[in-house]
Amino acid sequence: MDFRDYLISDLVNKVKSKDISAGEMTAAALENIENHDKVLNTFCAVNFEDAIDQANSLDQRISKGEDVGPLAGIPIGVKDLEDAKGFVTTFGSALHVNDQPAAEDSILVSRLRQAGCVVLGKTNTPEFGHKGKTDNEPFGATKNPWNLEYSSGGSSGGTSAALASGMIPLGTGSDGGGSIRIPAAIGGLSGIKTSQGRIPIGGTTPPGSGLLTVKGPMARTTMDSALALDATVGPDPTDIFSLEGRNLNWAQQLSEELPQTAIWSPTMGFSKVDKEVLNVCEKAISELQNAGVNIIEKETIWEDNPVDSWMVFWASACARRQQHLVGTPEYEKIDPLLRMFIEMGMNMDGAAYASSIDACHKLGYQLEEVFKQSPLIITPATCGQAPKIEGEGYVNGEETPAWVDFTMGINMTRNPAGVIPAGLLESGMPVALQIIGGQRQDLAVLKAMHAFESVLDFNHKASDHENK
Repeated sequence: MDFRDYLISDLVNKVKSKDISAGEMTAAALENIENHDKVLNTFCAVNFEDAIDQANSLDQRISKGEDVGPLAGIPIGVKDLEDAKGFVTTFGSALHVNDQPAAEDSILVSRLRQAGCVVLGKTNTPEFGHKGKTDNEPFGATKNPWNLEYSSGGSSGGTSAALASGMIPLGTGSDGGGSIRIPAAIGGLSGIKTSQGRIPIGGTTPPGSGLLTVKGPMARTTMDSALALDATVGPDPTDIFSLEGRNLNWAQQLSEELPQTAIWSPTMGFSKVDKEVLNVCEKAISELQNAGVNIIEKETIWEDNPVDSWMVFWASACARRQQHLVGTPEYEKIDPLLRMFIEMGMNMDGAAYASSIDACHKLGYQLEEVFKQSPLIITPATCGQAPKIEGEGYVNGEETPAWVDFTMGINMTRNPAGVIPAGLLESGMPVALQIIGGQRQDLAVLKAMHAFESVLDFNHKASDHENK
């Protein structure tokens, strides 16, 4: 069963009308994992027996006439940075593979279960989600189904690759600097980082990247994501920053009506962009303009690259989490790049942290000035091309960590931002646009994403493209 052939709403209707059972759909997903995951390496843990038991329980409830939820029978993978009951949360780290299984679900996973989802297992992630590609010592690298020479991105790369290959219809991700948007962008998916607080990140453990962190569902299309968001948004008292609002019915409000205007910023004013990536994006912008969107080109959104200020938050969080291991044998088991972040964070002081909070304000103010011209800003989702299994991403043929510089600042300002596929590179790898909305304007971003999808009409099946 190729889940790219169905909208989630169609699958839910089939389960509720008994055209297909939750057990059959779960078995199909498990079969996909057995048949394809030896190549892609998207899952790092699966409990086949428990998944079938969950699905059979749903089918029994449906046979009794019970409403099992808006996501009835949908099989999901859970990113291995958050808890799913019965599974070890390894964080992609050799330090945690032998931890005890989680006793409870995270808030997001709990809400997905309550909505009728079946948890299959945990999806792969880089160690503590520290980079934009997915590989780690315990489980290895996750490959991109569009081109197996390339990474699936990160840090939600396991979920992204499982979705992009059609193995599953829904999964979870998190985004502290682009970790939903980056793998979605290079996986040919539509994905959104909601406003911080839409989905609570509370619970017993503070979020890994602090104020930057967003959790959320990941799916193939905007409509699928909106349906899952409708089942999971809303406050929780253990998240002191969570936003009010339940039963928003975002999915019901999506249509193909295009926004009147949008700002197109090819470089945001601070970054080099790969020529081939930019070419694909500009063709997509032309298609949107021809469809009736008034495109306002604006070169500068931010005067300076926010990455240095973002890094203060990021590195400080890394140091807070693991600086106590410095000088121990365990420390040498940590990924060298992550060790660099830890040591960088150890040398940062409170004044630097306060200055980065000031930078959040400045960046947000500059965005609001731009939004006076139009409520939406479009940029390339990434500055460069995706990394191969080894090495960094590319900008004009040169490897550079700056290939992802367009996503991090949005975590600082807390604005909603989504990505949609725009086309393909010569390598067969997808390219995406990023759509940024004003504060708490998540619905406006989702509406634009959905309408733009109808214009660009991207073929989500990697197997249909010659360059796979």
